[in-house]
Amino acid sequence: MSLLKRPKGTADVLPSQSSQWQKLEGFLHSTASAFGFREIRVPTFEETELFSRGVGETTDVVQKEMYTVIGSKKKLTLRPEGTAGTIRALLENGLLNDALPQRVYYILSCFRHENVQKGRLREFHQFGVEMAGSALPSADAEVISLAKQILDQIGLKGIVLKINSIGCPVCRRKYQDALKAYFSGSRDCLCSDCRTRLERNPMRLLDCKVESCQEIAKDAPLILDYLCDDCKTHFGKLQSALDALGIAYTIDPKIVRGLDYYTKTVFEFVGKLPDDSGSEKDQTICGGGRYDGLIEQLGGQHVPALGFGMGLERLLNALDYQGISLAEEKFCDVYFVPMGEQAEIKTLQLTALLRKEGISAQTDVMGRSLRAQMKYADKIHARFTAVIGDNELEQGEAVLKNMKSGEKISVRLDESFIDTFSDIEIADRLAAEIS
Repeated sequence: MSLLKRPKGTADVLPSQSSQWQKLEGFLHSTASAFGFREIRVPTFEETELFSRGVGETTDVVQKEMYTVIGSKKKLTLRPEGTAGTIRALLENGLLNDALPQRVYYILSCFRHENVQKGRLREFHQFGVEMAGSALPSADAEVISLAKQILDQIGLKGIVLKINSIGCPVCRRKYQDALKAYFSGSRDCLCSDCRTRLERNPMRLLDCKVESCQEIAKDAPLILDYLCDDCKTHFGKLQSALDALGIAYTIDPKIVRGLDYYTKTVFEFVGKLPDDSGSEKDQTICGGGRYDGLIEQLGGQHVPALGFGMGLERLLNALDYQGISLAEEKFCDVYFVPMGEQAEIKTLQLTALLRKEGISAQTDVMGRSLRAQMKYADKIHARFTAVIGDNELEQGEAVLKNMKSGEKISVRLDESFIDTFSDIEIADRLAAEIS
């Protein structure tokens, strides 16, 4: 019988990797909380209409990448991103009737059926924040500041913030007309998807990944030349706020983001990462922006909102590429080596006693020999070992050995073991720091 393998586009997070994930998630939780954001958890799947209305029917996500099943009455889709489901939850549960702005964040898995590449999976994990209720540019700056603080805190270098404004529905109409006029002259040279986009949503042409389409788009009209006075003012005030916060940025008028719900501010944090061929190229680490019309599109009143998403796999790839480890090496504090059945019972009791005090303790459950147990203790990086046999049980005392220094200390095999070990551990760590 052949060995079953994981589905294409998914990944296993092994025990040797999970501490890095846990540390990163800890940074995300604590930083979001410091900015006043509270965690929200939403279902893994939603009604398909939520994404077609929210994300946009003309996007690649909705047209090509969603995992959809037909239920008894309605189509259901595994979430391809976090914003639509989160806004639905805010609406349905009445949170937008509470004090504004509402600030929420999430860490969740998302699903997209797309070509699998380095750092791009079909099941991936995303950290995201959503702020609903403020139309002010200072809210944009605050959300960008949160993303920047996370990237700085985990130690990533060379990450560049790019910002743009894609205007409001009013000024965007003129821009859409300008794009249609520009691209119509090269219609026959566009890919089949872009020929469709030209009629339905010309701005999507600027986001096409086909090289020939990118070449044509190089000299396309720029949205910044078509902004109305209100959108120009908003974008100018955002830049002033970022300047005041000391956040460096580059204006990139080609940023449009891949989802239809964005208005006005859009932004990306970009860094150098290797692609499948090993070549270094710019990749988006974090992306977001403002979506002032989304809540209305999903059936609510007009409430301005904004947010961003970070792919955790891509963050971890960037950390790995820059040689940054967030994880602290995990040690077993004490490994008990039992010799005989009575000793096995005693070591089970001692490990339970230590674990209740938050001390990592293990004992043999494999029936190994003394030599094999000591080898295992070394493999799990046990800091201390204690061999317990008939003599130790009779005397109620054992020798605790420091596996690094070789120092040995006599300890009682009762509740006083905890206090003695704590004193030894403190002294041991102080000595390590001094040396």
